[in-house]
Amino acid sequence: MRPLEQRAFDVLCVGEALVDFLPDRKGRRLRDVELWTRCPGGSPANVAIGVSRLSGRSAFLGVVGEDELGYFLRESLAGEGVEVRGLRHSPEARTGIVFVSLDEAGERSFTDYRKPSAELLLGPEDAAGADLEQTRILHLTTSSLLRPAAQQAAATLMRQAREQGCLVTCDPNMRPSFWGDDEGLRRALELLLPLADVIKLAEDELSLCTGERDPARAAQALVDRGARLGIVTRGARGVVWTRGGKVFEQPAPKAEVVDQTGAGDGFDAGLICWLGRELREGKRLEELSDEQVVEAMGFACEIGAAVVTRLGAVAGLPRFERLPRRSWESSEL
Repeated sequence: MRPLEQRAFDVLCVGEALVDFLPDRKGRRLRDVELWTRCPGGSPANVAIGVSRLSGRSAFLGVVGEDELGYFLRESLAGEGVEVRGLRHSPEARTGIVFVSLDEAGERSFTDYRKPSAELLLGPEDAAGADLEQTRILHLTTSSLLRPAAQQAAATLMRQAREQGCLVTCDPNMRPSFWGDDEGLRRALELLLPLADVIKLAEDELSLCTGERDPARAAQALVDRGARLGIVTRGARGVVWTRGGKVFEQPAPKAEVVDQTGAGDGFDAGLICWLGRELREGKRLEELSDEQVVEAMGFACEIGAAVVTRLGAVAGLPRFERLPRRSWESSEL
């Protein structure tokens, strides 16, 4: 098994790549928007871009259509420095698209054209093609794993990643309305979450995912299920996490909110990039001190807060060289 320090990529992100259409202004119903901007989207694709912008090395694995929008996504990801050899084009379905509308507070609602779409076609052939010996972290979401074949492919990747010594992170990024079947979503979570080392939930996902409403108890429930780090993000109120039987809380930096789309993806990118740096130096998650994890969470919160200051999930993802210097920047990410 190749040592983590010698691997080429900090993270392999697995799941959906979509095209987001963003409105020209807030406070309009979807039907009233006259001008749209096309942007790359999909949570794991956003995370891959975020890690790359933070000077990490990221790769993407997923399925898009054999169509113009699919090639737009390939070119967008590659242009951001993301390795796209694992991005498969399928003639069986079109690339998924999502129209995003925003209220005056920047809270979003989605109208998507994703069922059927190519993202849902992840399968065993994609898992078989993943070079997990070359990555330190495997990161997945569950929002497009509707098909049993996709769920099994994801589970296979997670098991193989653990066998290869990778850290496995999971942000369920649940979309119950997209699934249309809470019981099916629960079964997928029961299959996948026990295979993750780090699990991050948003506050509105707690009840469905853990049966808990309190963030600290929900984070502990994730650890009880097998995670080494259970995390709950709470928007402007920061993040709560549990580790080793202890509960921690990190405030979020203040930000002028334009659009909340992608804040969680920015958090994920920041956390993964910070952990990837430690793995690159030969340090395992269990070897990190509580103080180091606090620094990691602080960095992740900074990245998430930066995202909401711009329209869309990608525009606000910061580049490392433009970040204000902080204590966690004692060495290059």
